[in-house]
Amino acid sequence: MRVAIAGAGAVGRSIAAELVGGDHQVMLIEREAGQFEPHTVEQAEWVLADACELASLEDAGLQLCDCVIAATGDDKVNLVVSLLAKTVFAVKRVVARVNDPSNEWLFTGAWGVDVAVSTPRVLAAMVEEAVSVGGLVQLLTLRQGQANLVEMTLPDDTPWAGRPVRDVKLPRDAALVTILRGGRVIVPQPDDPLEGGDELLFVASAHVEGEIRKALGH
Repeated sequence: MRVAIAGAGAVGRSIAAELVGGDHQVMLIEREAGQFEPHTVEQAEWVLADACELASLEDAGLQLCDCVIAATGDDKVNLVVSLLAKTVFAVKRVVARVNDPSNEWLFTGAWGVDVAVSTPRVLAAMVEEAVSVGGLVQLLTLRQGQANLVEMTLPDDTPWAGRPVRDVKLPRDAALVTILRGGRVIVPQPDDPLEGGDELLFVASAHVEGEIRKALGH
C-alpha cells in the first residue's frame, strides 16, 4: 500500500516508521524545514512542501496513494488536506488526526474524512477499558460515525459463563467480532462458550449500543 502522511512531526514520523516496518510505501510531506529530517525515517520518501497547496500535492503524486493520513498538529490543516485528498485526488482512505476534541464534529465525510482519530478520546477510552467491567466502552469511530468499535468486559460472576455465543441476541446493526481471553484472540463461533473476564469487541451503530448492554444483561 502507498501511504502519504501530511506532517512529519513526532506523530507523523512514528506512523511512518510503523508503516515502513509493515512493508508499505510511505511518503512524508512536511512544510517546515526544521522538521524535515529524512534520516529519522530513511526508508520513507520525504517531500518538503505545503500539503494544503494543490500544486504541491499534484507534484508529490497524491493521486497514486491508497491512503492519506493528515497528522499535523493543526486541525485546520488536517481538514484541508483531507478534503483535497478525497475530492480532488479521489484517495480511497483518508485518516485524520484530531488535536482539539472540540473540533471532532468537523471530521466527517463532508470534509473527506473516513476515520478521525482523537488522541484524547483514544486515551480516555483506553483508561475506561482498563477499569470498566460490564459497561460498554467506545474505542474507535468508523465510517464517518456510522459505526463504532466498542468493548465490553464480562464480570467474573457473569450469568453468561458457559453459555454459547449463539444465545446472545444482538440487534441487527451490531456484530460480535472478537473475544479476547487470557492473551488469546478468538474469532467467535456460534458454539463457543463465553467466560467471565472475556473482553468482547463489537462493531455496532451508535444507536444500538444500549441494546447490546440489554442483550448481555447490563
